[in-house]
Amino acid sequence: MYDTDNIAIQMRKGILEYLILLIISKGEVYASDIISGLQKYDLLIVEGTLYPLLSRLKKDQLLTYSWVESVSGPPRKYYKLTPLGKQVMKKMEQIRNQLNTAILGIQNL
Repeated sequence: MYDTDNIAIQMRKGILEYLILLIISKGEVYASDIISGLQKYDLLIVEGTLYPLLSRLKKDQLLTYSWVESVSGPPRKYYKLTPLGKQVMKKMEQIRNQLNTAILGIQNL
């Protein structure tokens, strides 16, 4: 039998980076904001998946962060896109639009 759970995992991995950048593009966000933004649409992600991805995106100079003092605990790291991150985000938007057009077109053949 074909592993349909694996299909969902692979497809989500393919768009996770885009979705994270999309959330961050709305303004400075805390990691838990990213997690809850994804979970709101049943895209479950855990910190063990998110933090390595955020580190890679920072290393690739697509995002940066700043520390902000918190009244309810330790300082929090807030993420925002860099100018390069904004350029990459625009390119990802173009690709997403092309894919959406192709999918809709093929469905209507």
